[in-house]
Amino acid sequence: MDVDTRLLRYFVAVAEEGSLTRAAERLYVSQPALTKQIKHLEAQLGARLFTRSKAGMTLTEPGRVLAERAPRLLADLGRALQEVKAAVGREERVLRVGYLASAANESTRPIVEEFTRRRPDWRVAMRQAAWSDPTAGLAAGDVDVALVRLPFPGQEHLRVDVLLTEPRWVALPADHRLAGRETIAFEELLDEPFVAAPAETGAWRDFWLAADARGGRPARIGAVVDQPDDWLSAIDQGQGVALAPESAARFYARPGVVYRPVTGIGPTRVGVARTPAADTDPVVRDFVRCCTHIRDADTGQSHTW
Repeated sequence: MDVDTRLLRYFVAVAEEGSLTRAAERLYVSQPALTKQIKHLEAQLGARLFTRSKAGMTLTEPGRVLAERAPRLLADLGRALQEVKAAVGREERVLRVGYLASAANESTRPIVEEFTRRRPDWRVAMRQAAWSDPTAGLAAGDVDVALVRLPFPGQEHLRVDVLLTEPRWVALPADHRLAGRETIAFEELLDEPFVAAPAETGAWRDFWLAADARGGRPARIGAVVDQPDDWLSAIDQGQGVALAPESAARFYARPGVVYRPVTGIGPTRVGVARTPAADTDPVVRDFVRCCTHIRDADTGQSHTW
């Protein structure tokens, strides 16, 4: 019997969430579509996997058996696919480097140039990730190494070298009541709507909402975005304000958006990350050395990294 792995992922999400609604939100599908897929899986297996009630989705005995094994099956398949992708890269001598837009900076080009000098027979393929994936492709195995913003969910399972620390500023619509200030205290922003990353980014989203500086007050969300252009447009249109690295004022200058320093919150960091397995790869290690070499060469220069 052949079962689509997508159906298994849907099943696992419902089993873990105990709710079709929450699972649908997690999977970015509609609830009716998810219900249809679960029924399709049940038809394929000839077994009822859930009992449905107002309290949610409860696993049946066949469902519990599948729930015990499906996550491991999916994880094994995921690891196998990651290893295949990595093998293709090694065969073609291509190093896949993921990055978040906010983690790219003036030193990215010198790093790539230094790597090319060390490995002239290799090519670097830069791959930008959406903010819904703060690991910049590492979690999915789409890249070999990544330039990331810390903190992010799952970073404790990766090898990370910190390359840069810089203050967090705030991006405001140019006509905002606080736009004329030279510096803004974070407490003055507590009641402002914020432009936020998707909820599933967890600790990464909370960091950019400065959740730890809110005294337990929830953030008001004016818009949820996944890309820099959408982020800038939402701020420009007055949907909210947003915390950003100081360097965003250089990389994302826009007539309708102004950036101001913020007091009362800590800085942000950029790191180079890779999996423990990739950390033993000599090519990946060379790239990391290039990152730390440029970092160390820039020591003493303000925010060039």
